[in-house]
Amino acid sequence: MPEEGHLPAAHRKSVRLFLCGDVMCGRGIDQVLAHPCSPEIYEHYLRSAESYVQLAEQANGPIPRRAGSSYVWGAALDQLERMQPDARIINLETAVTRSNDRASKGINYRMSPENAECLAAAKIDCCVLANNHVLDWGRAGLLETLTSLQKLNVKATGAGRNDREARAPTVLNLANARLLIFSFGSTSSGVPLEWAATSDAPGINLLPDLCGAGALEVADQVMAQRRPGDLVVVSIHWGSNWGYHIPDQQEILARALIDKAGVSIVHGHSSHHPRAIEIYRDRLILYGCGDFLNDYEGIPGYERYRDDLALMYFADLDPASGCLHALKLTPLQIKNFRLSIPPWRDIEWIQQRLDRECQKFGTRVILDAERQLVVV
Repeated sequence: MPEEGHLPAAHRKSVRLFLCGDVMCGRGIDQVLAHPCSPEIYEHYLRSAESYVQLAEQANGPIPRRAGSSYVWGAALDQLERMQPDARIINLETAVTRSNDRASKGINYRMSPENAECLAAAKIDCCVLANNHVLDWGRAGLLETLTSLQKLNVKATGAGRNDREARAPTVLNLANARLLIFSFGSTSSGVPLEWAATSDAPGINLLPDLCGAGALEVADQVMAQRRPGDLVVVSIHWGSNWGYHIPDQQEILARALIDKAGVSIVHGHSSHHPRAIEIYRDRLILYGCGDFLNDYEGIPGYERYRDDLALMYFADLDPASGCLHALKLTPLQIKNFRLSIPPWRDIEWIQQRLDRECQKFGTRVILDAERQLVVV
């Protein structure tokens, strides 16, 4: 008999979710796909998104142009096929638009609606959108993002045409559970206050603070929608880009969501590299999932954090209780704007670094025989 870890989804007793951090398919990555936006950008140092492609090629060699929709996922597709998750959830940190209504904020990400076919190629079920780049090209850009995802049959949460839509969770009816996915953007990650959706304006589901009032607001939104037996993921874009420090407010908020609203997974992201994992009352808290795809190859300054190393998070939940049954992480490497299998020394590096950070929460990360990381 195969272990449950390798059983087809239909034969598993648990519910397996795939989660990852920031998927940033705009700018340089958009340029190497089949239908790029205009390469013009308005950053302090660079004026063309093609410059990010050139930096990456100087670091790691040629990158194909007009690449197919599955190109960027590389080795991740094999892992998804092997692990057979019941749902695939990403933080899409890119506007999907050809809008030129640029927000004056220094860095603006967009990918063309045609290139968003890459999301369908990876069979993504849900994009959480409450982050600090989804309105980089204005409210028109957000509306086009929502329409583009709808055409691809990819569900979205955390942004909408009004505040009611932005607050609404994605509902996935899985084989043995109903899953609710909520998405919140915190000002601590750089989300402008004016991006909040209102009764008559598009925007995101904004969380103005991470203190007690913020926890109650999130818990209230969850409890208003959940039914007995539902599994709940709360996805939050919060905190800084670099470093391993976990602010007290994040710990308090995450635990409060488990205590007050019975949340199964707190899916935190914004950091460009993975941060600590906590298992609290048999529920999963991911404080920072790291980038999953970006165009940072060849950009100097933060090499010590190894933001080229990405993680796939496979969480198995008990459908009856919502408790965490198992957690496996698959390390990958962003190279040539594509996910690949890292060298063994890099897998060991991320295991040791993550284990060190997780020990503060009583969690350990070990390597198994298949070069996956197991959280215990």
